[in-house]
Amino acid sequence: MEDEEIAALVAAARAAMANAHAPYSMFPVGAAIHTDSGRVFVGANVENAAYPQGQCAEASAIGAMVTAGERRIRRVVVMGGKAGDGALCTPCGGCRQRLREFAAPGVPVHVCGPEGLRRTFTLGELLPHAFGPDGANP
Repeated sequence: MEDEEIAALVAAARAAMANAHAPYSMFPVGAAIHTDSGRVFVGANVENAAYPQGQCAEASAIGAMVTAGERRIRRVVVMGGKAGDGALCTPCGGCRQRLREFAAPGVPVHVCGPEGLRRTFTLGELLPHAFGPDGANP
């Protein structure tokens, strides 16, 4: 079942990436967040001519999640880059901290390109010794 869930999240992130507003960087990114309740929230990066007023895909997805009343993330998919380039489009530092607000260090973050999964990290691997919402640095 987990492979099917990940495949559905990858598809959701791909669809979100297709709707990104990235006229300046030409680097669309999509994100899908799967919550503890089983719901999925997506986001795309939204750039703005008044840089740095844009918003990352992960931040967009987190905003949708919070607006819907959800607070716990089970897994994350981030998709960016060009097919076959092999580059990893991991969450930026700010988004890693945003994710940590709602996700435990062991939550998987699946990093994808348009062709699919490239690598999986835990949030703790991406943001070691993070300042968490409980005030502790794990």
